[in-house]
Amino acid sequence: MADRAVTKGVLQVFDPQSCATESVSAFKRDEAGRLSALMQLDVLDSATEQPFESIADLVRQVLKVPICAVSLVDVDRQWFKARRGLDVTETARDFSFCTHAINGTVPFIVADATKDPLFSNNPLVTGGPKIRSYAGIPLTTPDGYNIGTLCAIDIVPRKFSKDEISILASFANVVVGEIELRQIASTDVLTGILTRRAWIDCAEREVRRASACEMALSILIIDIDHFKAVNDRFGHPVGDQVIREIAHAVQEQLREFDWFGRFGGEEFVAALPDTNLTDASNIAEGIRAAISGMRLSCLGDQACTISIGVAKLGHNETRLKSVLNRVDHALFQAKRLGRDRIQVADNVAIASDDRAAA
Repeated sequence: MADRAVTKGVLQVFDPQSCATESVSAFKRDEAGRLSALMQLDVLDSATEQPFESIADLVRQVLKVPICAVSLVDVDRQWFKARRGLDVTETARDFSFCTHAINGTVPFIVADATKDPLFSNNPLVTGGPKIRSYAGIPLTTPDGYNIGTLCAIDIVPRKFSKDEISILASFANVVVGEIELRQIASTDVLTGILTRRAWIDCAEREVRRASACEMALSILIIDIDHFKAVNDRFGHPVGDQVIREIAHAVQEQLREFDWFGRFGGEEFVAALPDTNLTDASNIAEGIRAAISGMRLSCLGDQACTISIGVAKLGHNETRLKSVLNRVDHALFQAKRLGRDRIQVADNVAIASDDRAAA
Protein backbone atom coordinates (compact mmCIF):
# COMPACT_ATOMS: atom_id res chain seq x y z
CA MET A 1 0.00 0.00 0.00
CA ALA A 2 1.16 3.53 -0.77
CA ASP A 3 2.33 5.73 2.09
CA ARG A 4 -0.52 7.47 3.90
CA ALA A 5 0.19 9.65 6.44
CA VAL A 6 0.99 11.29 8.95
CA THR A 7 0.39 13.85 11.39
CA LYS A 8 -1.88 13.86 14.37
CA GLY A 9 -4.65 16.30 14.99
CA VAL A 10 -7.28 18.34 13.20
CA LEU A 11 -7.09 21.44 11.13
CA GLN A 12 -8.37 24.20 13.31
CA VAL A 13 -5.07 25.57 14.60
CA PHE A 14 -1.98 24.21 12.85
CA ASP A 15 1.51 24.29 14.29
CA PRO A 16 3.95 24.35 11.36
CA GLN A 17 6.88 23.44 13.60
CA SER A 18 5.43 20.24 14.97
CA CYS A 19 3.03 19.33 12.19
CA ALA A 20 0.38 18.93 14.89
CA THR A 21 -3.03 20.48 15.11
CA GLU A 22 -5.33 21.36 17.94
CA SER A 23 -9.07 21.37 17.46
CA VAL A 24 -11.40 24.04 18.76
CA SER A 25 -14.12 21.42 18.92
CA ALA A 26 -13.95 17.63 18.75
CA PHE A 27 -14.07 16.14 15.26
CA LYS A 28 -17.60 15.00 14.36
CA ARG A 29 -18.47 12.11 12.04
CA ASP A 30 -22.18 12.93 11.80
CA GLU A 31 -22.76 13.19 8.03
CA ALA A 32 -26.14 14.91 8.31
CA GLY A 33 -24.63 17.49 10.64
CA ARG A 34 -21.64 17.91 8.33
CA LEU A 35 -23.85 18.57 5.31
CA SER A 36 -25.97 20.98 7.34
CA ALA A 37 -22.82 22.86 8.41
CA LEU A 38 -21.70 23.04 4.78
CA MET A 39 -25.05 24.41 3.61
CA GLN A 40 -25.12 27.02 6.36
CA LEU A 41 -21.80 28.39 5.15
CA ASP A 42 -23.51 29.35 1.87
CA VAL A 43 -20.38 28.73 -0.18
CA LEU A 44 -21.41 25.91 -2.55
CA ASP A 45 -21.85 27.10 -6.15
CA SER A 46 -20.75 30.60 -5.19
CA ALA A 47 -19.00 32.96 -7.58
CA THR A 48 -15.23 33.09 -8.04
CA GLU A 49 -13.53 35.01 -5.21
CA GLN A 50 -9.96 36.25 -5.39
CA PRO A 51 -8.74 35.18 -1.92
CA PHE A 52 -9.42 31.52 -2.71
CA GLU A 53 -7.94 31.86 -6.20
CA SER A 54 -4.78 33.36 -4.72
CA ILE A 55 -4.43 30.52 -2.22
CA ALA A 56 -4.69 27.96 -5.02
CA ASP A 57 -2.02 29.83 -6.99
CA LEU A 58 0.31 29.99 -4.01
CA VAL A 59 -0.04 26.32 -3.13
CA ARG A 60 0.75 25.31 -6.68
CA GLN A 61 3.79 27.58 -6.82
CA VAL A 62 5.20 26.79 -3.38
CA LEU A 63 4.66 23.01 -3.49
CA LYS A 64 5.43 22.82 -7.22
CA VAL A 65 2.35 20.77 -8.03
CA PRO A 66 0.35 20.99 -11.27
CA ILE A 67 -3.02 20.71 -9.54
CA CYS A 68 -4.48 22.38 -6.46
CA ALA A 69 -8.08 22.77 -5.32
CA VAL A 70 -10.24 24.09 -2.53
CA SER A 71 -12.71 21.20 -2.55
CA LEU A 72 -16.07 21.17 -0.74
CA VAL A 73 -17.68 17.75 -0.35
CA ASP A 74 -21.45 17.80 -0.94
CA VAL A 75 -23.98 14.94 -0.82
CA ASP A 76 -22.91 13.28 -4.07
CA ARG A 77 -20.22 15.54 -5.49
CA GLN A 78 -17.13 17.52 -4.66
CA TRP A 79 -17.33 21.12 -5.84
CA PHE A 80 -14.25 23.27 -6.29
CA LYS A 81 -14.38 26.74 -4.78
CA ALA A 82 -11.01 27.36 -6.44
CA ARG A 83 -8.97 25.12 -8.68
CA ARG A 84 -5.77 25.11 -10.70
CA GLY A 85 -4.88 22.45 -13.26
CA LEU A 86 -8.45 21.10 -13.48
CA ASP A 87 -10.91 21.87 -16.25
CA VAL A 88 -14.04 20.86 -14.32
CA THR A 89 -15.89 22.62 -11.50
CA GLU A 90 -16.99 19.43 -9.77
CA THR A 91 -16.63 15.66 -9.83
CA ALA A 92 -18.67 12.77 -8.47
CA ARG A 93 -18.07 12.16 -4.78
CA ASP A 94 -17.71 8.43 -5.46
CA PHE A 95 -14.38 9.07 -7.21
CA SER A 96 -13.15 11.83 -4.92
CA PHE A 97 -9.91 11.51 -2.97
CA CYS A 98 -11.20 14.35 -0.78
CA THR A 99 -14.17 12.33 0.43
CA HIS A 100 -11.63 10.05 2.14
CA ALA A 101 -9.66 13.00 3.48
CA ILE A 102 -12.67 14.42 5.35
CA ASN A 103 -13.21 11.16 7.23
CA GLY A 104 -10.34 11.77 9.60
CA THR A 105 -8.48 14.32 11.64
CA VAL A 106 -5.09 14.10 9.95
CA PRO A 107 -3.69 15.09 6.56
CA PHE A 108 -4.58 12.43 3.99
CA ILE A 109 -1.61 11.45 1.83
CA VAL A 110 -1.35 9.11 -1.15
CA ALA A 111 2.20 8.75 -2.48
CA ASP A 112 1.41 6.58 -5.50
CA ALA A 113 -2.24 6.05 -6.40
CA THR A 114 -1.42 3.33 -8.94
CA LYS A 115 -0.10 1.13 -6.12
CA ASP A 116 -2.87 1.91 -3.66
CA PRO A 117 -5.74 -0.65 -3.66
CA LEU A 118 -8.17 2.12 -2.72
CA PHE A 119 -7.37 4.23 -5.77
CA SER A 120 -5.59 2.14 -8.41
CA ASN A 121 -8.81 1.64 -10.41
CA ASN A 122 -10.17 5.13 -9.76
CA PRO A 123 -11.13 6.83 -13.07
CA LEU A 124 -9.28 9.97 -11.94
CA VAL A 125 -6.17 7.77 -11.81
CA THR A 126 -6.69 5.54 -14.85
CA GLY A 127 -7.94 8.50 -16.90
CA GLY A 128 -7.61 12.26 -16.76
CA PRO A 129 -6.20 14.05 -14.86
CA LYS A 130 -4.12 10.90 -14.11
CA ILE A 131 -3.65 11.55 -10.41
CA ARG A 132 -0.59 9.84 -8.99
CA SER A 133 -0.01 11.58 -5.65
CA TYR A 134 -2.35 13.50 -3.37
CA ALA A 135 -2.14 15.50 -0.16
CA GLY A 136 -5.35 16.80 1.41
CA ILE A 137 -5.88 18.81 4.60
CA PRO A 138 -9.43 18.75 6.06
CA LEU A 139 -11.18 22.11 6.29
CA THR A 140 -12.80 21.93 9.72
CA THR A 141 -15.53 24.25 10.97
CA PRO A 142 -15.32 25.68 14.50
CA ASP A 143 -17.91 23.14 15.63
CA GLY A 144 -15.88 20.20 14.35
CA TYR A 145 -17.23 19.33 10.90
CA ASN A 146 -14.92 18.59 7.96
CA ILE A 147 -16.62 20.34 5.04
CA GLY A 148 -13.90 19.75 2.47
CA THR A 149 -10.18 19.97 1.88
CA LEU A 150 -7.35 22.03 0.52
CA CYS A 151 -5.54 19.54 -1.67
CA ALA A 152 -2.34 19.40 -3.69
CA ILE A 153 -2.11 16.85 -6.50
CA ASP A 154 0.72 15.67 -8.71
CA ILE A 155 0.73 13.54 -11.85
CA VAL A 156 3.87 11.67 -10.77
CA PRO A 157 4.37 9.53 -7.64
CA ARG A 158 5.61 11.71 -4.82
CA LYS A 159 6.20 11.61 -1.08
CA PHE A 160 5.16 14.94 0.39
CA SER A 161 7.61 16.01 3.08
CA LYS A 162 6.71 17.05 6.61
CA ASP A 163 7.51 20.67 5.72
CA GLU A 164 5.29 20.52 2.64
CA ILE A 165 2.41 19.12 4.69
CA SER A 166 2.97 21.92 7.20
CA ILE A 167 2.83 24.55 4.45
CA LEU A 168 -0.33 23.04 2.97
CA ALA A 169 -2.00 22.97 6.40
CA SER A 170 -1.07 26.61 7.01
CA PHE A 171 -2.74 27.56 3.74
CA ALA A 172 -5.76 25.45 4.74
CA ASN A 173 -6.10 27.55 7.89
CA VAL A 174 -6.22 30.62 5.68
CA VAL A 175 -9.00 29.01 3.62
CA VAL A 176 -11.05 28.37 6.77
CA GLY A 177 -10.51 31.99 7.81
CA GLU A 178 -11.69 33.25 4.42
CA ILE A 179 -14.81 31.11 4.60
CA GLU A 180 -15.58 32.55 8.04
CA LEU A 181 -15.04 36.08 6.70
CA ARG A 182 -17.61 35.36 3.98
CA GLN A 183 -20.07 34.60 6.77
CA ILE A 184 -19.46 37.95 8.38
CA ALA A 185 -20.02 39.84 5.13
CA SER A 186 -23.59 41.04 4.66
CA THR A 187 -23.78 41.18 0.85
CA ASP A 188 -23.80 38.16 -1.44
CA VAL A 189 -20.98 38.47 -3.97
CA LEU A 190 -22.96 37.14 -6.93
CA THR A 191 -26.32 38.87 -6.49
CA GLY A 192 -25.75 41.90 -4.29
CA ILE A 193 -28.56 40.85 -1.93
CA LEU A 194 -28.17 39.76 1.70
CA THR A 195 -26.06 36.73 2.54
CA ARG A 196 -27.61 33.84 4.45
CA ARG A 197 -26.09 34.97 7.75
CA ALA A 198 -27.09 38.61 7.26
CA TRP A 199 -30.63 37.64 6.29
CA ILE A 200 -31.00 35.38 9.33
CA ASP A 201 -29.88 38.24 11.58
CA CYS A 202 -32.50 40.55 10.03
CA ALA A 203 -35.24 37.92 10.08
CA GLU A 204 -34.59 37.04 13.72
CA ARG A 205 -34.96 40.71 14.63
CA GLU A 206 -38.28 40.77 12.77
CA VAL A 207 -39.42 37.64 14.62
CA ARG A 208 -38.67 39.30 17.97
CA ARG A 209 -40.43 42.49 16.90
CA ALA A 210 -43.47 40.64 15.56
CA SER A 211 -43.76 38.57 18.74
CA ALA A 212 -43.38 41.56 21.05
CA CYS A 213 -45.76 43.82 19.13
CA GLU A 214 -48.21 41.11 18.05
CA MET A 215 -47.63 41.97 14.40
CA ALA A 216 -47.82 39.69 11.38
CA LEU A 217 -44.65 38.35 9.76
CA SER A 218 -44.49 36.08 6.74
CA ILE A 219 -41.57 34.20 5.21
CA LEU A 220 -41.01 33.07 1.62
CA ILE A 221 -38.51 30.50 0.37
CA ILE A 222 -37.93 30.66 -3.37
CA ASP A 223 -36.13 27.99 -5.39
CA ILE A 224 -35.23 28.00 -9.09
CA ASP A 225 -36.77 24.96 -10.76
CA HIS A 226 -34.52 22.43 -12.51
CA PHE A 227 -31.45 24.55 -11.85
CA LYS A 228 -29.07 21.59 -11.96
CA ALA A 229 -30.19 20.94 -15.54
CA VAL A 230 -29.34 24.55 -16.40
CA ASN A 231 -25.83 24.13 -15.03
CA ASP A 232 -25.38 20.79 -16.76
CA ARG A 233 -26.53 22.08 -20.15
CA PHE A 234 -25.22 25.65 -20.23
CA GLY A 235 -22.40 25.61 -17.67
CA HIS A 236 -21.87 27.32 -14.33
CA PRO A 237 -21.17 30.84 -15.68
CA VAL A 238 -24.62 30.82 -17.30
CA GLY A 239 -26.06 29.37 -14.10
CA ASP A 240 -24.58 32.31 -12.20
CA GLN A 241 -26.18 34.72 -14.66
CA VAL A 242 -29.56 33.03 -14.17
CA ILE A 243 -29.21 33.42 -10.39
CA ARG A 244 -28.36 37.11 -10.80
CA GLU A 245 -31.29 37.82 -13.12
CA ILE A 246 -33.79 35.89 -10.99
CA ALA A 247 -32.59 37.66 -7.84
CA HIS A 248 -33.00 41.06 -9.51
CA ALA A 249 -36.47 40.19 -10.81
CA VAL A 250 -37.63 38.96 -7.39
CA GLN A 251 -36.29 42.07 -5.71
CA GLU A 252 -38.33 44.19 -8.14
CA GLN A 253 -41.50 42.52 -6.81
CA LEU A 254 -40.67 43.06 -3.14
CA ARG A 255 -41.19 46.20 -1.08
CA GLU A 256 -38.48 48.46 0.27
CA PHE A 257 -38.99 47.23 3.83
CA ASP A 258 -38.86 43.52 2.97
CA TRP A 259 -35.66 41.58 3.74
CA PHE A 260 -34.39 39.57 0.78
CA GLY A 261 -31.40 37.24 0.79
CA ARG A 262 -29.70 34.32 -0.90
CA PHE A 263 -29.98 31.24 1.26
CA GLY A 264 -27.57 29.12 -0.74
CA GLY A 265 -27.12 27.97 -4.33
CA GLU A 266 -30.32 28.72 -6.24
CA GLU A 267 -32.46 29.28 -3.13
CA PHE A 268 -33.63 32.68 -1.88
CA VAL A 269 -35.54 33.85 1.19
CA ALA A 270 -37.66 36.87 1.98
CA ALA A 271 -39.01 38.15 5.29
CA LEU A 272 -42.17 40.23 4.88
CA PRO A 273 -42.83 42.38 7.98
CA ASP A 274 -46.40 43.31 8.93
CA THR A 275 -47.73 40.98 6.23
CA ASN A 276 -50.48 38.42 6.77
CA LEU A 277 -50.67 35.10 4.96
CA THR A 278 -53.12 36.29 2.31
CA ASP A 279 -50.97 39.28 1.37
CA ALA A 280 -47.81 37.16 1.46
CA SER A 281 -49.43 34.63 -0.87
CA ASN A 282 -50.38 37.41 -3.27
CA ILE A 283 -46.82 38.74 -3.24
CA ALA A 284 -45.48 35.23 -3.81
CA GLU A 285 -47.83 34.68 -6.74
CA GLY A 286 -46.75 38.01 -8.23
CA ILE A 287 -43.12 36.92 -7.97
CA ARG A 288 -43.87 33.53 -9.52
CA ALA A 289 -45.80 35.08 -12.42
CA ALA A 290 -43.08 37.67 -13.07
CA ILE A 291 -40.38 35.02 -13.29
CA SER A 292 -42.52 32.68 -15.38
CA GLY A 293 -43.04 35.50 -17.89
CA MET A 294 -39.33 36.22 -18.26
CA ARG A 295 -37.25 35.12 -21.23
CA LEU A 296 -33.59 34.86 -20.30
CA SER A 297 -31.14 35.75 -23.05
CA CYS A 298 -28.43 33.68 -21.39
CA LEU A 299 -30.68 30.62 -21.87
CA GLY A 300 -31.41 31.42 -25.51
CA ASP A 301 -34.61 33.28 -24.58
CA GLN A 302 -35.98 30.26 -22.76
CA ALA A 303 -38.25 30.63 -19.76
CA CYS A 304 -37.23 29.77 -16.21
CA THR A 305 -39.65 28.99 -13.39
CA ILE A 306 -39.54 29.05 -9.62
CA SER A 307 -41.33 27.34 -6.75
CA ILE A 308 -42.19 29.20 -3.55
CA GLY A 309 -43.05 28.12 -0.04
CA VAL A 310 -45.05 30.59 2.08
CA ALA A 311 -45.56 30.61 5.85
CA LYS A 312 -46.68 33.05 8.53
CA LEU A 313 -45.22 33.33 12.00
CA GLY A 314 -47.67 31.61 14.34
CA HIS A 315 -49.26 33.32 17.35
CA ASN A 316 -47.12 31.39 19.82
CA GLU A 317 -44.11 31.04 17.55
CA THR A 318 -41.00 32.83 18.81
CA ARG A 319 -38.20 31.12 16.88
CA LEU A 320 -37.20 31.72 13.27
CA LYS A 321 -36.10 28.10 12.91
CA SER A 322 -39.63 26.89 13.55
CA VAL A 323 -41.22 28.95 10.78
CA LEU A 324 -38.33 28.13 8.45
CA ASN A 325 -39.01 24.42 8.95
CA ARG A 326 -42.63 24.95 7.93
CA VAL A 327 -41.90 27.14 4.92
CA ASP A 328 -39.18 24.74 3.76
CA HIS A 329 -41.68 21.90 3.99
CA ALA A 330 -44.13 23.96 1.92
CA LEU A 331 -41.44 24.52 -0.73
CA PHE A 332 -40.81 20.78 -0.83
CA GLN A 333 -44.53 20.21 -1.39
CA ALA A 334 -44.56 22.77 -4.21
CA LYS A 335 -41.72 20.89 -5.89
CA ARG A 336 -43.45 17.56 -5.42
CA LEU A 337 -46.70 18.90 -6.88
CA GLY A 338 -45.05 19.88 -10.15
CA ARG A 339 -43.05 23.11 -9.58
CA ASP A 340 -43.81 26.61 -10.95
CA ARG A 341 -46.25 27.17 -8.10
CA ILE A 342 -46.59 28.54 -4.60
CA GLN A 343 -47.49 26.41 -1.61
CA VAL A 344 -48.76 27.80 1.68
CA ALA A 345 -47.65 26.03 4.86
CA ASP A 346 -50.13 25.11 7.53
CA ASN A 347 -49.56 26.38 11.04
CA VAL A 348 -48.48 23.03 12.47
CA ALA A 349 -44.90 22.74 13.67
CA ILE A 350 -42.71 20.64 11.37
CA ALA A 351 -39.76 18.70 12.77
CA SER A 352 -36.46 19.49 11.10
CA ASP A 353 -36.22 15.99 9.63
CA ASP A 354 -39.77 15.83 8.26
CA ARG A 355 -38.70 17.03 4.82
CA ALA A 356 -36.31 14.12 4.45
CA ALA A 357 -39.02 11.71 5.49
CA ALA A 358 -41.65 13.14 3.14
